Parts: sequence; structure tokens; C-alpha cells
Amino acid sequence: MKENVLADKSKRFALRIIKLYKFLNNIKQEQILSKQLLRSGTSIGANIKEGAYAQSKADFTTKFFIAQKECAETEYWLKLLYESEYINKEEFDSIYEDCQELMRLLISSTKTLQGKNME
Repeated sequence: MKENVLADKSKRFALRIIKLYKFLNNIKQEQILSKQLLRSGTSIGANIKEGAYAQSKADFTTKFFIAQKECAETEYWLKLLYESEYINKEEFDSIYEDCQELMRLLISSTKTLQGKNME
């Protein structure tokens, strides 16, 4: 059940990232950081979805760890975009909170998966 919540939240987050990318690219004329954000922010859900078709428990766990790493990278790009004033505090706070919520869910999932893989 938690995987479905994660899949749904990561997809909604990816859609927000795509909208932010379009805004940054088209309105702010920023192409470098926004492209990195697009890649890492959409990769979270892609890895979760890919995990559903994993070949083994270890492969499944690996996909979730990769999603967690992509989420951490996304946090980094969001902070850079905020601190370089491409996005304002309100825009940052909203999407950053979503990113941190995803991170909490991924950390919880990977801890659970690690425990199951050790049994």
C-alpha cells in the first residue's frame, strides 16, 4: 500500500516539477539548473514505478534507494534555484515541502525494505 502512496505522490510531484521547469525555462530564461531539476525531480517517480517490475527483492530495494538519492538531488536544485532568486520563498516553500514529504516516505520505505532483506 505504501508503494501506491509513493507512486501517486511522486507522480504529482513530477508534474509540479515539469510546470516549474516550463516556468523557469520560458519565463525566467534559465536552462541549466532547471534541466537538472527536471531530470532528478521526474526520476523519483520513474524509479519507484520501475521498482514495481523489479527482478528481485534486492533490485526492488535498489530502485527505492535510487529514488531517495534523486529526491536528495532535487532538494539541492530547489535550494539553488531559491538562493539564486529564480524562485521566490512562497514557490520554494510549497514545492520543497512536497519534496521533503517524499523524502520522509522514501526513507521509511527503504528502512522497511532493508529490514525485510535482512530476514
